[in-house]
Parts: sequence; C-alpha cells; structure tokens
Amino acid sequence: MSTIDTRHDQMFPVLDAAQMATAQRFATEAAHDFGPGATVYDVGDRNASAWLITKGSIELLRRDGLKHESTITTAGVGQFTGELSQLAGRGALAAGRAGREGCTALPFDSVHLRALIIGAAELGEIVMRAFILRRVGLIEMGGSGSVIVGRPGSPDLVRLEGFLRRNGYPYTVLDCDDDGEGHAVIERLGVLPAELPLMICPTGAVLKRPGDAEAALCLGITPDLDPAKVYDVAVVGAGPAGLATAVYAASEGLSVLILDQRAFGGQAGASARIENYLGFPTGISGLALMARAVNQAQKFGAELAIPLQVSRLDCGEPHRKPGEPLMLQLTNGSTIRSKTVVIASGAQYRRPDIANLADFEGAGISYWASPVEAKLCEGEEIALVGAGNSAGQATVYLAPRVKKLHLIVRGKGLEASMSRYLIDRIAALPNVELCVETEITALEGNPNDGLTGVVFENRTTGAKRSAALQHLFLFIGADPNTDWAKCVAIDAKGFVRTGEDFSKDIDTPDRAPLLLETSVPGVFAIGDVRCGSTKRVAAAVGEGAAVVAQIHSVLAHPLTNA
Repeated sequence: MSTIDTRHDQMFPVLDAAQMATAQRFATEAAHDFGPGATVYDVGDRNASAWLITKGSIELLRRDGLKHESTITTAGVGQFTGELSQLAGRGALAAGRAGREGCTALPFDSVHLRALIIGAAELGEIVMRAFILRRVGLIEMGGSGSVIVGRPGSPDLVRLEGFLRRNGYPYTVLDCDDDGEGHAVIERLGVLPAELPLMICPTGAVLKRPGDAEAALCLGITPDLDPAKVYDVAVVGAGPAGLATAVYAASEGLSVLILDQRAFGGQAGASARIENYLGFPTGISGLALMARAVNQAQKFGAELAIPLQVSRLDCGEPHRKPGEPLMLQLTNGSTIRSKTVVIASGAQYRRPDIANLADFEGAGISYWASPVEAKLCEGEEIALVGAGNSAGQATVYLAPRVKKLHLIVRGKGLEASMSRYLIDRIAALPNVELCVETEITALEGNPNDGLTGVVFENRTTGAKRSAALQHLFLFIGADPNTDWAKCVAIDAKGFVRTGEDFSKDIDTPDRAPLLLETSVPGVFAIGDVRCGSTKRVAAAVGEGAAVVAQIHSVLAHPLTNA
C-alpha cells in the first residue's frame, strides 16, 4: 500500500480550534476569499504560499508534463495545503483549486511558514511531517512532475533520472520506441533521435536533451540569488558535512547558503544502505538520511542552491581588508559574497587507468548504485570494483537483483578496508564471486552500443580472462575536489590543510588558525576534503557541527580575531 493509504491522516491532518488560533498568528496576511473553482496556486508557481482553510474547501491536484491531471484529495476547514516546495520557495509540484462552494484561507509564505514551524513546536511537527509525507506521496503515486521521453538505459536519460531522483523530484519515463504514448509524443513534436531524451516539465515546457542546470531551471529548483546579499556562511558541498553546518548555523540565526553542483547528499546520498550510523540500528538509505538533513536545513532558513557549481574561491589575498567578504565565482557567471566560507566539497570519484574508460561512462560504467542502475542491470551478470565500505554496501544492494556479481579487489582480501558486517554478508551471497589480487585492464564494446565485456587480470600470475557483461560499477575511492579552491593551502595529495602554523609558507594574520580553519582567515574545511579527516558519515557530521562555533568566533572578530 502507498503512503497516502497508510498515513493519510498524517499527510492531511485536521487542526483543532486551538491549533488554528495558534497558526493564525503566523499568517503572512489576512485571509483571502476564492470563488468556486478559482485557482489558489498552480503547478510550477514559484514562492507559492501554503494555505490554511477557514471556510469551504480546496481541491489538491497533481499534474504531469503531458497535462494528465487527477485529484489527490479535497482539503476542508482546519487543513492546510503545500509540501516541501512551499517551505523552500521553489516551484510548486501540485495545484490548489477552490471547491464548489469556494473557500476562505490564510496564506503562509516560506518565511512565515518557517516561523510557524519553529515558533510553535508541536504544530510545526505536524506541518513538517505532512509536507515530507506529501512529497513522498507525489513520488510514489506518479502522475505528477516531469515526463522524460527517450530510450531507457541511454546515458542522458539515466543522468536525468539520477538528477531528479537524487533531488527528490517526481518524474515518469516513457519509452520512445515501445511505449505508445511516448512514441506519439515524439511524432507530434517532431523530435529527432539526436535531441533525445525529451523532458516535459510540469508547466508544459519542452526541453530537448537538457543538462541538469537547464532541467533545474525549468522545474524551479534553482533559487534566484541576490547578488547584493552578503551571507554569514557560504557552504560549498551539500554532503553530510556541509548539510550539518547548514543545519547548526541556520538554527543559530546565521544566514546560510549551501551550494552543490549536482544534488544534495554527496557520496553518502548515493549509498544504498548505511547500517553503522549512530541511531539507525536497522539501517537507512543514504538518500533518506540526507533528505532529512536537507529538510532540517530548510526548516531553519538555510538556502539550498542546486545545481550551481563554484568555479573559483576568491580569497582576496593579499589586499582583502577587514570586514570585506570572501567571493565565490560560479560557472554561470554570477558571484556569491559571504563573510565566511566552508569548504565541504568532498571528493571526486577516482577513475582507473583504462584507455577507453570515458567512452563507457554512462553507457555501462557507473560510480554509484541507485535504484535507477539496479533496474537497468536486473537479472544480468555484472562486475563491481572496490574493497571499501561503499563497495560493500553496493555489493549487498545489487547482488540480490542480478544473476552474478564479480567483486574485483586489487588486494588479498576485504579485511583491511571493509567493515566486518559487510564482509560476512557478502560471504553469504551465493552469486558473488570474490576475485582477489585482480584488476580490470580492458573494456570491450563501443560508445554507440555500450559496454559488452571486460578483461580481468590477476596481478600476481598475469593470467587474463574475459567476461561478457554490460554493467561495471567502480568504487575505488575518490580524490579531493579542490580545483576551485586554489587560494588555500593543500597537501601533496590535494586535501585542504587546517589548523596548522602556516607562517612558514604563507603570509598569515597574527593569530593561529582555528582547528578547522584553513590558511585563509574565515575559510574553513570539513569532511572528506580536509587533510587528516576520518572518512565516515558520522565524522563528517561532527565536523560540520563543530565548525559553527569557530565561525561564530571569526564573525565576532573579523580577520585578525583581535
């Protein structure tokens, strides 16, 4: 059964008289009257208010890009509209239409909505739970969000699916060849094969082979940033470390902007199941854990900017004056100004030295294992390279779905780098073949048809063998993502140095850097990107929380901390 069936009362609660009286204190303005059938808000509306109904009813509707429309429910007196898009001021994913008798309702824009959630804790819990469950329901039910038309398994379609799923947006995929409606859409619009996949946004806008940034603009995901605003904290990277900073800094009243070039969650968000994170004895998917963190950050007013990529950190050295903000240059040409910057950009997936590797990225080679990839390789023979916990989690997730899984390990075993519980679980999987002291030396196939096979080589004996397979997963570690932050000190491997005496090689102010502070005052580094950090989700979250106290210290005493 779906969430709307099992948790309907939590998704669409009815406030009592006392709760309505409390909520009214936080309303944006006086109540509005709407005539029968009038549009209260529509799919795609930016900054649409949530509405508390005091008279009559509002019909809540879901609609996809092809204008298929259906009723979710009809909300009456004491009920409120909206979901997570209203909390963040993004494009609305559902529509509200006054019932047959019309309605009277109180509006709550994103600012007043957050004030209600924080200022009235008991009522805020009801609203937050409802908003989260409604987003889950929209994803589960289908019939809402974007429609993607293309060939399942094609690199661009897989990329789009991953982008929407990782950011928690509903979508529907239509096969342009085998699905009657998908084929009809292609014919009606006269789309050429080179223009696929097609993305039809909920507003009806049609995008041909869009990039992530173009898709985000069409869906209203990307915020409108004020170039004149100076933030207290700009966080680069929306993984566990960055999201922890956003939650704690925003909850303490600091203005926070968090940027990420792809999706929230980082590498943790791509983990199928995390079982050793404190407080989750039965485990939790990385995406679910990170989605909770995003909701918390937005609840406290942090701004989330996705997908926006930082091209350069301008530290202003050596001429930066006390009180002058730091500058972040974005690849779209805009600039962000902030009093402090937190480098939480994590790492980039490491790529093995195989000559034609790039030809098959997205066409058989994957660096994470989400439900999108699992569906593509269901029932097939696959290979997975890696010996760390991420590789172990992916193996445990994929193995029950595939015919056979070759687990390729360069070392003599898994014990040196993988948690015991994962080693034991892998050993119990009958269709996993552990290939130790082995590496992949060649890929077979072509870019048009995708991967068709791989060549394994034993590193000790030199013996080679081939396996016919179309899916290869690479979990061989990652390199620090610091190309954009050249103005801070990094070590020989590219990790950001923090808390050191930089006076020998860099002109520093007359105080020692704080524990998580870089060679540039007011710039901090946390999580996997930091030199000497523990590469675990819990450690990243801890650093994200700890850095906020140090940010307060720098804000109180800019630059010199005098």
